Amino acid sequence: MIALLIFDDFQILDAAGPIAAFEIAARIAPGAYAIRTIAAASGLVRSSSGVAMAAASFAAARRCDTLLIAGGLGTRGAATDRSTLAFVARAATRARRVASVCSGAYVLAAAGLLDGRRATTHWSRSGDFQRRFPKVRLEPDLIFVRDGPIWSSAGITAGIDLALAMIGDDLGEDVARAVARQLVVYHRRPGGQSQFSALLELESRQDKFATLLRWASERLRQRLTVEELAAQAAMSPRNFARAFSRATGATPAKAIERLRLDRAKSALESGADTIEQIARDSGFRDPERMRRAFLRVYGQPPQAFRRGGRL
Repeated sequence: MIALLIFDDFQILDAAGPIAAFEIAARIAPGAYAIRTIAAASGLVRSSSGVAMAAASFAAARRCDTLLIAGGLGTRGAATDRSTLAFVARAATRARRVASVCSGAYVLAAAGLLDGRRATTHWSRSGDFQRRFPKVRLEPDLIFVRDGPIWSSAGITAGIDLALAMIGDDLGEDVARAVARQLVVYHRRPGGQSQFSALLELESRQDKFATLLRWASERLRQRLTVEELAAQAAMSPRNFARAFSRATGATPAKAIERLRLDRAKSALESGADTIEQIARDSGFRDPERMRRAFLRVYGQPPQAFRRGGRL
């Protein structure tokens, strides 16, 4: 049984997206999944949109195979509710896997399940999350992360990617692919796909690093060390690195690598230049260095994007 934990002011797509994926998988492979929504108290639970879902009490999910925790505005309350945290901690000792969608990671972290583990959450929450839970090895720019039996995913629609990955693990990639076709979504964005393009949307005019990121994106062929970036931001390297990570959830080095990856991926998909030229123009300097970065972040070599880019 898959138990999906909701609470007042949960984000409805965090719940409905994975529910739809598992429902379709159960139609393709009859009996594969039973799905139940649960909450601290049974009854209708109001989402942040005002639409409510019916939920059973925690007692109905004592023997669940998978516990999936939704995110949303209500995670602030859920992550401080003692009964909820106690239930999640107990479920983790019995369930085969425990997972979160979006800011549901706050509940996992507050229950102590993410200490020392890799995890992700919505990019807009990453700075706050790192400050609150420094023991978690946060990967703020990934779509989803699996660390042993604990899974976590980025914002909202990434819950579908998480569900498809679980379905692929349980029933095979053919079933996961069929579910994706039915949902009319990609099969499927790999967990290593970056959120960082979305993260850069934080560069509003009020954000003190917006100008710096635009400046760097125009100079990707340069080395762009922390010292150079700090000088451009008129800060000491140490203070700059700390402030940048707090504001964006990524280190300066990782941010520059993401900018380079985005530039290289766009160039590869356009097919205009050679691999060697793209590596130089995006600042990787040589194709092998670019290939290693693509494999580490996307799980695919640059050539896969030149063949049509499945992401």
